[in-house]
Amino acid sequence: MFLTSGRPGAASRLALSPLSRARVLLGAVRAVRPPRRSDVVDARRRFRAWRGGRPFWAGLFTLGAGLPIVYLPYVPLSLSGVPLALSTTAGAGALLTGTLLVVLGISLWFRPQTRVFAGITALLLSLVSFPVANFGGLFLGLFAGLIGGSLALAWAAPEESVRVTRRAPDGPGPSARPAEVREPT
Repeated sequence: MFLTSGRPGAASRLALSPLSRARVLLGAVRAVRPPRRSDVVDARRRFRAWRGGRPFWAGLFTLGAGLPIVYLPYVPLSLSGVPLALSTTAGAGALLTGTLLVVLGISLWFRPQTRVFAGITALLLSLVSFPVANFGGLFLGLFAGLIGGSLALAWAAPEESVRVTRRAPDGPGPSARPAEVREPT
C-alpha cells in the first residue's frame, strides 16, 4: 500500500475497505463547520457597508419595477374563475421594457456612477410602460419604477455628499460671543 505524506493516495484508496473509503469521503463533509454568530455578524456588516456605498434602494425599486411589467403580459390570470387576458400585441414591448428596468436596477447596484443615466432611463421606461405594458404592470411596475428612478437621481455618493465641519467651541455657546457687524465703507 502506497502512502504519501500521511495522506492516502489513489493507490491506497483502492486498497481501503468499503467502510474506510466512506470515512475518507465523509471526512471532507465533516470539515465544514456551521456558521458562527460572528460570521453572520461580519457578513451583515460587510453587506451594510456595500449597501451604503451605492443607491441600493433605487436599484431594488427599479429591479422590482421590471418584474411585474415582464410577468403580467405572459401569465394567464383568472378573476373568480373568469379568465383575464392581459396579453397584447405589444408583448415584445413589455418584455423589452421590463428587461431594461431589471438591467438598470442591477447596474445601479454594481455601477453606482451611472445613477443619473439609469435614473432618467428608469423614469422614462416606467412612463412608457403605462401604454405599452398593461398600465405599467397594473400600476405596480409604473409606481415602483418612478420611485426607483427618483431615488437614483436623488442619491449622492458618500464622497459627493456635503460634509459638516465642526469648529471647536469658543465658550459656553454661540450666544456668548457677540456677532460682528461690519459697516460699509
